[in-house]
Amino acid sequence: MFRLGSLELKSNLFLSPLAGYTNLPFRLVIREVGGVDLCTTDLVNARSLIERNPKALKLIESNERDRPLAVQLFGAVPEEMRDAAQYLESIGVASVDINMGCPVRKVCRVGGGSAMMTEHEKTAALVKGMVDAVKIPVTAKMRLGWDDENLTAPDLARVLEDVGVAAIFVHGRTREQGFSGGVNLAGIRAVVQAVKHIPVIGNGDVTTPQAAKKMFDETGCAGVSIGRGAFYNPWIFTHTREFLATGELPPEPAFDERVRVMRRHLDLMAEVFGETHGCTMFRKVAPWYAKRFGPASVFNKRVVQLKSRAEFDEILTDYRQWRAQFLDEKGELTPRYQLPPMIASFEREPEVTQRTSIPVPKGPMEIW
Repeated sequence: MFRLGSLELKSNLFLSPLAGYTNLPFRLVIREVGGVDLCTTDLVNARSLIERNPKALKLIESNERDRPLAVQLFGAVPEEMRDAAQYLESIGVASVDINMGCPVRKVCRVGGGSAMMTEHEKTAALVKGMVDAVKIPVTAKMRLGWDDENLTAPDLARVLEDVGVAAIFVHGRTREQGFSGGVNLAGIRAVVQAVKHIPVIGNGDVTTPQAAKKMFDETGCAGVSIGRGAFYNPWIFTHTREFLATGELPPEPAFDERVRVMRRHLDLMAEVFGETHGCTMFRKVAPWYAKRFGPASVFNKRVVQLKSRAEFDEILTDYRQWRAQFLDEKGELTPRYQLPPMIASFEREPEVTQRTSIPVPKGPMEIW
């Protein structure tokens, strides 16, 4: 069990917001695969939410299978952040996360995201207003600081603990870094050591169970939050839990299991967004599943033009027939085409970065 304020959770592994990807279908897929409890939505503008903007409401769309759920808010107007938190509490959201880590200029320019790390007194007043207005846990997601000369996360974490946040989520990079370079585990450890009672959850470059264990071991963090790593590998949560418990890595999912989960993801996309739009959105999702299929050029060329679920079935049938030439008599990939184990950090391996790096969005979903 893991306690986040008044919220009792079954796992200390969390699904991070990943703008453009951690929508309801993906969250449901992750939950069905297992190993995670609290999942967080894409970041959403507080003002848009209290104005009931349709795009903002779509970002927080959920259902009874998507519990417990946290919604990540960004904004810099205390009254708007307070009112948005109260609205989220009224509709059954389990926790509210404040985005203090988004490095995107459009967000920082209005005082949100990473800009909140530069004015502690102002930020503390905003957060206290939210904490006092709701009974559900309020957490904060931050970076290590604005740049290497201003690593303000430890000081800010202490300030926020004093005004009542339930936990700190910290991404081990600065705002200046964006998503480049490696995660600074020592920086996360400094945040862990700065607070007295609340849990600190580490984030950044966790793409395998080994990377999660390294973050736990080297930072002393109470939990790990995974974003891009979950998109690379939806099984990462359940595999990490097993690895932490036993020291043994479970076998990678078989081809048929990967296909089953991929098809489930498509069905949920169609269910939530409608078949046409869901299939269009799935064009950027399917090639990531295919990266662990072995040879997949035939599949990828067609799936990026997907228009319907019936067409997907045709593509998959044709791909299975084409892929058979690379299999042995047991139905396994022949040695020449066998895939290497999942590497510890995609971002730190130059030879694979181009084909394993999810494009980083330029801003929050609703203003793209």
